[in-house]
Amino acid sequence: MNAVIPLPVLAAGYLHTVGLKSDGTVVAVGRNKEGQCHVSDWRDMVAIAAGSHHTIGLKSDGTVAAVGWNKHGECHIGDWRTIVAVAAGCMHTVGLTSKGTVVAVGNHAYGQCDVSSWRGII
Repeated sequence: MNAVIPLPVLAAGYLHTVGLKSDGTVVAVGRNKEGQCHVSDWRDMVAIAAGSHHTIGLKSDGTVAAVGWNKHGECHIGDWRTIVAVAAGCMHTVGLTSKGTVVAVGNHAYGQCDVSSWRGII
């Protein structure tokens, strides 16, 4: 697997803020009505992203963790592997694979998850 692309260690979602600590754990504060701040058990994280009501974490092994609102499937990342970067938007989540392809889950009302043909993304 390729090396993980460094991402910001701070992320701000809608009414919540997330931080990645140097030991690979994650902290979060703010509104937690949908569980988007339930990150206290996360370990071995190398990157984080905060969406509107969900939080995404990239693990050192290339898998992804997600907590929070999942009404549109934005947290359905359980089968993602060899991910090197993550992003969280309004009701959707995007991941970059080590092969330069992109995966996305969640609300697709405006075509925001139409990334399956993307290649060569760095």
